[in-house]
Amino acid sequence: MALTLRSSTSFLSPKDTIGLKTPNHELFSSSSICFGQTKPIRAKNNSIIQATTTHHQISHETVFTSVENKHHHAFTSSSPHATKHDTRVPVFVMLPLDTVGHGGHLNKPRAMNASLMALKSAGVEGIMVDAWWGLVEKEGPLKYNWEGYAELVQMAQKLGLKLQVVMSFHQCGGNVGDSCSIPLPPWVLEEISKNPDIVYTDRSGRRNPEYISLGCDAMPILRGRTPIQVYSDFMRSFRDRFSDYLGDVVVEVQVGMGPCGELRYPSYPESNGTWRFPGIGEFQCYDKYMRASLQASALGIGKKDWGKSGPHDTAKYSQFPEESEFFKRDGTWNTDYGQFFLEWYSKKLLAHGDDILAAAQGVFRGTGAKLSGKIAGIHWHYNTRSHAAELTAGYYNTRHQDGYLPIAQMFGRHDAVFNFTCMEMKDGEQPEHANCSPEGLVRQVKRATKLARVELAGENALERYDSSAFGQVLNTSRSDSGNALCAFTYLRMNKRLFEPENWRNLVEFVRNMSEGGRHKRICEEFDFSGSELYVGLVKANCVNKAKEAALV
Repeated sequence: MALTLRSSTSFLSPKDTIGLKTPNHELFSSSSICFGQTKPIRAKNNSIIQATTTHHQISHETVFTSVENKHHHAFTSSSPHATKHDTRVPVFVMLPLDTVGHGGHLNKPRAMNASLMALKSAGVEGIMVDAWWGLVEKEGPLKYNWEGYAELVQMAQKLGLKLQVVMSFHQCGGNVGDSCSIPLPPWVLEEISKNPDIVYTDRSGRRNPEYISLGCDAMPILRGRTPIQVYSDFMRSFRDRFSDYLGDVVVEVQVGMGPCGELRYPSYPESNGTWRFPGIGEFQCYDKYMRASLQASALGIGKKDWGKSGPHDTAKYSQFPEESEFFKRDGTWNTDYGQFFLEWYSKKLLAHGDDILAAAQGVFRGTGAKLSGKIAGIHWHYNTRSHAAELTAGYYNTRHQDGYLPIAQMFGRHDAVFNFTCMEMKDGEQPEHANCSPEGLVRQVKRATKLARVELAGENALERYDSSAFGQVLNTSRSDSGNALCAFTYLRMNKRLFEPENWRNLVEFVRNMSEGGRHKRICEEFDFSGSELYVGLVKANCVNKAKEAALV
């Protein structure tokens, strides 16, 4: 017997919406999400499952993925918190970049509440949100405004969703997927205008204001504080403001360590057309602090000339390895000088990550919240000897050198989860001329994190809604070729996610991840033939026709 739900019954409780403004949310043309009356669902073993709704609630245990183990966090069998045979991979969903607006308030709270209810009903474990340095400490040094985030945390707690919060010390805008602009705090921009060398600089002198240069991590350049001290104070303020939620609602704090929140150099900036895929990027070591460090390292080994500048024979941002004497097949990268430079460049990045994670560990120790950090999935030119695009980003990974094991080992010293992107990508989907291998890269990272005994989590690098991408994530989540995933964060919640086919794919994916990949399709377990089970995204009166986010 098929199940049909058609009704105007909102699953927004009246008490959830009192005092909230009528939304005009960009995700939908609606302000509520509606369920209707229910009839039994017949499983293939002929048993009957009764799906019931009241005016204000829905049973998640029947129609939708179970939300058992309320306090379960993203751990698989590699974690001491999991049972031996636990293969579940909890799924989180990234919220829009502008979830908290420039005024410090939660954007369109009624629509956000409806969206989160839908995610909860789909079996999603929780959500991820960026806590922007440029918003929270906007008004001046040590002046923090967490109110918009507090509203979101309380909303998530009420709905039974967990939170991953990103300490976002970078600028939003100018990179893949950036849909809004959130610069660094105004008082920080003032310091940059006075001393432009505190941001990353390329060979031509182009300054990048996305993130403070790691070359001045130990310099009191921010009104008497070092960048590491500023980041520590920010994280300490967050801990104190949300101490009642850490470990229970806020289960993970991801520590931003570079552009896009990733531990890397801004070697491939898209703003103003500076870089185009699949360009190799450029080294970012030309501010005065980085140059001074390079000079000191060269003098330390008796090679003064090696410290005068970065490599002189590299190509420009959008060029290919073979267009460069440094990166070509048997280029300078594989000489004594090239090895010296790449070791210095990559070790500076490692030290930067080490210092920030050490600070974060000191702040959050004993709170119950897990620490994590993100590494970029730079898969283009992976099939070449030099791996040029990875080298310019600071990952010393070549045909002869494993650049990810040292990073994983550094994460392990701070008990931090290694979060990696491009889990959804397949080699066959990439342009041949780019020499890509996202699958090979993911396999290498899985092996490195397993050797380092570090938990591995994943993200999709680009917005994908198709079953092929979800299937690839499901495949990479397993431990067949190294570490299994302890969690996956889907990028990202937006209007397209709630389109019927996309929503159907997401729900199926969440179910498969929660079952360790045992169910290839939800419809193999339940017979929904002819059903019209859906969440209608409708306007406030639940009458006007709107988009449907199909559950299955």
